[in-house]
Amino acid sequence: MEFTSVPGVGEKTAAALADLDGAEAALRDGDVARLARAEGLSEGRAAAIARGAIRRRHDDPGGWAATDRAQELAADALGLLQERTVTDYAAKRLETLYPSPTRSRIEEVREWAARAVERDPDEAVLAALGGVEPLTEPRGLRVRERAVATADAERYAEAEAAFPELSVEVVEDRRGLAELARSYSTVVALDEAFAGVDVDGDVRVLPDAEEHPEEVVPERLLAFFATNRDRLHAAADTHEAAGLDPACDLDVLRDALARVTDDGGVVGDGELDRLSTAVDDLDAAASTAASVANDRLRDAIGERNVTIEGRDFLSLVEQGARVDSLLSRELSDEYDEAIGDARTHMADALDLAEGEAEFTERVFAGEPTFPVEYNDEPLSRLRTELKAARDRRAAKLKSDLAADLGALRGDVDELVREALELDVELAVARFADDFDCVVPEFVESEAATTASERADAPAAAEPGVATESDGRGRGGFRIEGGRSPLLDVPFEEVDPVDYEVSGVTLLSGVNSGGKTSTLDLVGLVVTLAHMGLPVPAESLRLRRVSELHYYAKSQGTLDAGAFESTLRDFGDLVDGAAGRLVLVDELESITEPGASAKIIAGILEALDDQGATAVFVSHLARQIREAAAFDVAVDGIEAVGLEDGELVVNRSPRKGHLARSTPELIVEKLAREARDGEDRADPACSGDSAGASDPGAGEAGESPGRAGFYDRLLGKF
Repeated sequence: MEFTSVPGVGEKTAAALADLDGAEAALRDGDVARLARAEGLSEGRAAAIARGAIRRRHDDPGGWAATDRAQELAADALGLLQERTVTDYAAKRLETLYPSPTRSRIEEVREWAARAVERDPDEAVLAALGGVEPLTEPRGLRVRERAVATADAERYAEAEAAFPELSVEVVEDRRGLAELARSYSTVVALDEAFAGVDVDGDVRVLPDAEEHPEEVVPERLLAFFATNRDRLHAAADTHEAAGLDPACDLDVLRDALARVTDDGGVVGDGELDRLSTAVDDLDAAASTAASVANDRLRDAIGERNVTIEGRDFLSLVEQGARVDSLLSRELSDEYDEAIGDARTHMADALDLAEGEAEFTERVFAGEPTFPVEYNDEPLSRLRTELKAARDRRAAKLKSDLAADLGALRGDVDELVREALELDVELAVARFADDFDCVVPEFVESEAATTASERADAPAAAEPGVATESDGRGRGGFRIEGGRSPLLDVPFEEVDPVDYEVSGVTLLSGVNSGGKTSTLDLVGLVVTLAHMGLPVPAESLRLRRVSELHYYAKSQGTLDAGAFESTLRDFGDLVDGAAGRLVLVDELESITEPGASAKIIAGILEALDDQGATAVFVSHLARQIREAAAFDVAVDGIEAVGLEDGELVVNRSPRKGHLARSTPELIVEKLAREARDGEDRADPACSGDSAGASDPGAGEAGESPGRAGFYDRLLGKF
């Protein structure tokens, strides 16, 4: 695979991927954890590369979220899912989901999401997931008691790359190999020419060593399991809590992990512990053994009568007088017994084996002296022997354990990957459960089909996807019971919205009546549907759209340059491909109301000719409809009245209805109150004539009264 063909992958990243085992499969599966093991790749960068590989595989042009606001909405949709992850990995992995116009990508995710929503986000599972992280390779491992040898300079470079933990040496012949064996506990020779060479020390000839690194550097595998111990335990616990079928026997895994020390060593071996203790305690044991001999001789000398009094003799000895001949002649038996005690004490203290205990005879040997001292040279030889035996034992144990762990190596990758992917699926399940989501139904149309899809289109649509055409290839949607989780209120308090649009539509309504939140709801559910995910609604039926163009409300009137730039954006929009969904919030704020209505009308005409689906929120719906050269659909979010100064609103837009504005509702309320007040003051009820003092009542210039004033204002709407 040419990695540079993946969008966003340059030469340096391609080289890092080429060095990564399983990179192609990881790109195909969106395996962010494995991709992040490549040199220089973070999880975020790995997610972006995986997303690029997915786009390439589905021939996805990208750019579905075509405006800043559309991209913000896609990020908000993704954020709702990421908030429901436990692991950092799952949050990054979800970034491989994106809104796409391509049928194959949408269906791929829909199939995956259908399985994901069936997952049970049990608290025990979520708690276990808290300890799961992608596996990591240990860094800086160095093994100093083992070396690799070769006579081939080219093989030398290969060995250095294959075994960075070991010293790699060039040796020309048997003599060089023998010298190296004296410096290291174990030497691994790579050349077959060394087979059968007889040298002192532990020398192994492994011509195919690079293919079996666990035999040469078992510490690498042990360090891996030691480093990832907690993650592996958490992954195992997750599988058990979730009832997943693990990739390996979890009891075998736990037993193997229990045999690895935190620093990558081996636990639970008595012989290795004995040898390690003997090496560590050797000097102390020799000193203590000498003290045992000296105490024995001191007592013996103090109790004996020789040519001089024993106590005087002892004083002379301690002052440095030569006593070799005296000890040999007068205390031979006592000296031999003292030396024997020293040897026995040393052998017992270090728990020396029979062959090792023989060294004590040389450690405590020579002409009789007092005080007794041990010999450094045989003690050093014993130290060398014990270290070599310890290292050989450790190497064997490590090799044996590495063989057991090697059988688990690939399985534990899968074990952790499945646990991490479970977190991704559970985020979808939690999202769907928290927001009462349903799977949307796509209705295919020609405009929503890419050129490559039309060329390869099957005779019949795939199962579960309806096909429908209105003759112009328009997109459209029908939302029933949609509720936006992006509103700043608890989700259960959000009013459900029903809304259906096909073609170009104006959405009118009172201030604070929910026009923008309705537009956000449309953008959100359409975005989620094109990501292949469930949507927060009782049902959603829609056609695929090629792009989402969402223009948020402008903050105030634009200057000439910004106004020109905005018109250029819409010029590009109406000159582009068909099948787009366009959402615009109060475009009239960009300039004077009269000019805005004409400009918006022209944009709607172009979008209608293009066959786009569009919803324009506007307070100028009447003026725009009058200026347009076609019959623009107008929907309205209707306020049914005012209660205690608060709007009472029907949040679902009413089709074919120009909604009244907030000022109109207020004027209507004032007119009604004024009429009610005049009715209460009617002369027929009071017995007086209200107009008796006003002879000019009803003539020109007469005040119409408060109710008449408000009625006149109502007539202007």
